[in-house]
Amino acid sequence: MRKQNHFLEYLFCHLLIVFFIGRLAFVAYNNHIDSFTLGDVLHACWSGFLSHDIFIVALLLAFPWLMGLCALRWPSLPLRRILIPYYVLMGFCVGVLISADTVMYEFWQFKLNAVVLSYAASPEGTTNSVSMGFLAIRAVGCLAMILLSTIPCILLTPKKLRIDGVTRIWFRNISIIWTFLLVVLFTFVRVGDVYSNRVSLFINHAAVNPVFGFFSSFSLSDEYTDEFNYFDENERAESFTGLYPRDTEDLLDTLLTTQRPNVLIVLMESFGGKFIKELGGVPNVSPNISHLIPEGVFWDNYYSNSFRTDRGTVSAYSGYISYPTVTLMKEIEMHASLPSLAHSLAQQGYHTSYLYAGEMTNMNKRDYLLNADFQTLYDYTIFSQDELTGSWGADDDVSARKAFQLIAQKDSIEKWFMTYQTLSSHEPWVVPYHRLEDEKLNAFAFTDHCVGELIDSLKTLPLWDNLLVILIPDHGFLYEQTYEDPEFFHSPMLWLGGVIRKSTCIHTLMNQSDLPATLLSQMGISHEEYCWSRNVLSKNYTYPFVYCNFPAGIMFKDSTGVSIFDISANEPIREIPADDGDRIRKAQAILQTSYDKLDELR
Repeated sequence: MRKQNHFLEYLFCHLLIVFFIGRLAFVAYNNHIDSFTLGDVLHACWSGFLSHDIFIVALLLAFPWLMGLCALRWPSLPLRRILIPYYVLMGFCVGVLISADTVMYEFWQFKLNAVVLSYAASPEGTTNSVSMGFLAIRAVGCLAMILLSTIPCILLTPKKLRIDGVTRIWFRNISIIWTFLLVVLFTFVRVGDVYSNRVSLFINHAAVNPVFGFFSSFSLSDEYTDEFNYFDENERAESFTGLYPRDTEDLLDTLLTTQRPNVLIVLMESFGGKFIKELGGVPNVSPNISHLIPEGVFWDNYYSNSFRTDRGTVSAYSGYISYPTVTLMKEIEMHASLPSLAHSLAQQGYHTSYLYAGEMTNMNKRDYLLNADFQTLYDYTIFSQDELTGSWGADDDVSARKAFQLIAQKDSIEKWFMTYQTLSSHEPWVVPYHRLEDEKLNAFAFTDHCVGELIDSLKTLPLWDNLLVILIPDHGFLYEQTYEDPEFFHSPMLWLGGVIRKSTCIHTLMNQSDLPATLLSQMGISHEEYCWSRNVLSKNYTYPFVYCNFPAGIMFKDSTGVSIFDISANEPIREIPADDGDRIRKAQAILQTSYDKLDELR
């Protein structure tokens, strides 16, 4: 019976074993993402054990410890019965977080954090991306982890404590240890404690305890200005000055033959530079785009701002940089304060429209587009049931034909601005096209084929002579890449159409968020309200750089090289070549300033 009085020690060891099993499952499930050795895995397990697991287990068992202290005072206390509800809740949270962290890492390649809650509110994104069989198998694994976390805790807890002098002394000693562990946790422990420069970012992430990683990502403040305060105000202003020049209304080069063309933006799902041969990508994936590049203006140093469609859409149309922990598309109360290309062109008499052959409910997309002054929205409802054969809606061949039909019907006198967003180059990679064996590459090849056919069809119309077509992706895709690779953000941007003055390649570093200012300047329209968008063809754009982010980090690239900084661990991931920290300081200043400005949008 006295042995049961030491139940806290057994619970402690049990939960440490649970996290050890979860860490091994994380590495085994995601082993295709990066190469590593057995030594790397052991290093991750040991580092995670010392720096995170011990303290998280102490926190999780703080309530059972307190109940044990109560049992010393009231020996008749039914300890197990009181703790069962807590164990069920704790086991559920631990099992779900370990399982979700393991499964989602394959898609996003950052540790599970508070950002996922914004996507969890739109579950259709998950159900469209994978099959029901995929979800069912993972749900079984999650249930097994929940049971593993819960049932032994219940069985190891005695129904009542047997109180004697030895038990009292033991509880007094263990209380000192417990208090020490909790104080250390809340005072010193952080995500980066498990990181090592000798191993990959993947192994560093494997070492991070998923429970600690998730809950430590929450901000305790409602004010955005309290996030990412790297500098005092004077130092922040000094580091930020000159990065986003205000006076860029001039033009060093006129790319168009007219200031008032009709404009079509083709927003290509996930179509990063990895799939463009001319950007160092996999050959033969996008031969149609390669064929079109010599016909237009190709920007070969264009970088997407972020990693997801909701963020990339706002960057492209509102000229706003993205945020690691905030998606502006969901922040409806901020929409009225955001500028947008559609609104700027509508003020010049343009009719604005948006075509996406799926549902527009995900991440408040419809609300954002309407608030951005897209006057007509076309979604899956304009297609017949026979045409909605894709996982996300109508496949790109069907939607590209619909885009052509809508454009062909336009009055030759009408000024219009339209976006056509593709959707087939996305999980689960099932498309009616079979040119390449790799299913992911084949899906991108299918989108390339459909976009190529759309452009060829538009060339047959008289309105081609007054048309500007802009091909850009919403973001890249992690195909044989990680966020340690700055090329993930490297993307194609190609301007085509009858209004192109001459074909050329522009090498200037620029972000996706620079599109509005650069395009509006070409059209002779002010972009003064776009505080984060730069006209990269201005004489005052004297310091070209790109700034990109994902929920766990930020990237900064200029003529001196590139730096990637982990905002969770608060330390560099990669610097090529190493500098004196100037690139990271600039990136931190942008990040801090961007959150300061968020409160102004409310």
